[in-house]
Amino acid sequence: MSAPVSPVAPIVAPRPAGLTDDTEGMAYLDKLPRRLVTTYLPLLVILVVLLFPFYWMVLTAIKPDEQLIDMERYNPFLVVSPTLKHINKLLFETQYPRWLWNTMYVSVAATALSLFASVLAAYACVRIRYRGASWVGAAIFLAYLVPPSILFIPLATIVQAYGLFDSPLALILVYPTVLIPFSTWLLMGYFKTIPYELEECALMDGASRWQILVKIILPLALPGLISAGIFSLTLCWNEFIYALTFLSSTQNKTVPIAVVSEFVDGDIYRWGSLMAGALLGSLPLVILYSFFVEYYVSALTGAVKE
Repeated sequence: MSAPVSPVAPIVAPRPAGLTDDTEGMAYLDKLPRRLVTTYLPLLVILVVLLFPFYWMVLTAIKPDEQLIDMERYNPFLVVSPTLKHINKLLFETQYPRWLWNTMYVSVAATALSLFASVLAAYACVRIRYRGASWVGAAIFLAYLVPPSILFIPLATIVQAYGLFDSPLALILVYPTVLIPFSTWLLMGYFKTIPYELEECALMDGASRWQILVKIILPLALPGLISAGIFSLTLCWNEFIYALTFLSSTQNKTVPIAVVSEFVDGDIYRWGSLMAGALLGSLPLVILYSFFVEYYVSALTGAVKE
């Protein structure tokens, strides 16, 4: 009777000392000089480039008038005896609250209209199987590449013909021409990540397409909806060309064009009010991004993967 053969242990190549599975790929960052050059220095440069405009806006908004004009006596990058005069004048001596309301009203309404149309278009292109669906999706995205500076001339003719000139309703109906193509493309990429088996099981149980969209697809695609909504809201909030073309009266203007037109008198720029208006106008978007940044990134990542 032969003796049992002992199992042979697998040969494993020796791992360098001090390295584990989790740290092997990041070993080049163990030394401080490498971390400074490859990580901290690029992050510092990016941080300065991104935050300096906001720093300059805050600085200019709280500077007294004499410090804004006299750059020889006062350091332009610092402020002495800050004041809230420009912000107080902006809020209580101008129509800035009305402009902010117009911007919010137009942005929210145009975003809601665009999301509704984009959800239907993306679902039809991705979840309903028919010949040429991919080509339809590509054609919708190509519409996003058309420059707004080309479209605003024929759109102005249509707005004037329907009597919508100098009305926020004109912007609500015009902005979706830019928002729908990109939002549809973004949602198409996110809808592709949802398993088709869920939809097939619902169809077998007698659910309609509308029920599947509302009760299955949309709850699972919530990060994509948030991402498309944030993108659309941001684009509407900062849009300039269409707002400048279709709005003329002061009370109907949005923040981007009102700040530029109302605080510039010929070659005289009221920098304190200009920067205070730009600062207060950007705060709502900053707060919005701070709450939904994770959903925004996850949705863009899902769309790119597909």
